[in-house]
Amino acid sequence: MFVSKKLKKQKNIKHFFFSRKKGFSRGIYKSLNCGLGSKDSKFKVKKNLNFVSKKLKIKEKNLKLMYQTHSNKVSVITKKNLGKKRFDSDAMITTLKGIGIGVLTADCVPILLYENKKKIVGCIHAGWRGAFLGIIENTIKKFSKINPNSKIIACVGPCIGKKNYEVDLKFYKKITSQSKNNKIYFSPGRINKKLFDLRKFVCDKLKKLNVEIDNLKYDTFQDKNNFFSYRRSKKLKEFDFGRNISAIVLI
Repeated sequence: MFVSKKLKKQKNIKHFFFSRKKGFSRGIYKSLNCGLGSKDSKFKVKKNLNFVSKKLKIKEKNLKLMYQTHSNKVSVITKKNLGKKRFDSDAMITTLKGIGIGVLTADCVPILLYENKKKIVGCIHAGWRGAFLGIIENTIKKFSKINPNSKIIACVGPCIGKKNYEVDLKFYKKITSQSKNNKIYFSPGRINKKLFDLRKFVCDKLKKLNVEIDNLKYDTFQDKNNFFSYRRSKKLKEFDFGRNISAIVLI
């Protein structure tokens, strides 16, 4: 498990960026696979989620996850929708105490957020597509609706590193078509390929929104002992991949 130094200083929350260790799954999912959407045993994934809930000191039913589709949709968890079984979004925020919110990743960027004045917590699943479509901006807008003077701390968690994120020219043209300034996120790769800095792409969006940032600079592709990686699994020709979980709760 990994924690943000800045978030750790906040007394009203508990948070973790969980590694793939100390779980119950086997094989390619060894061991803390928290992806119910994976082909792993649902029983074992449930045991893993129960482990996560215990670490957060909440009941398993109070750990809320999303059905993530690389969108720009944000769910606000309230008492009215608390019983909802599925949240179709790529970000969540809540002001409810004792309700954990989590994000699943396997190379994409997990972001955990906290606003101290109104006691708001949030989590974002920021892959390139969600970040491109405005998931980060939309999440901060939701914070601002609750507190227009929000001073938000965000920790950008483990994700794929630039040197391992090779993309084609079609991808490069798509990102740079939004703004020529986006060229700064790319470096030359192999012939007709580029290397994309997803972490910097995400961090710069947070900076523009005046969010205070902490970084956990781990590369999920490279650090196979600690993290699941979609790209690494594809390279190894594995039939599926596990999901890392990052979660936060208001105490």
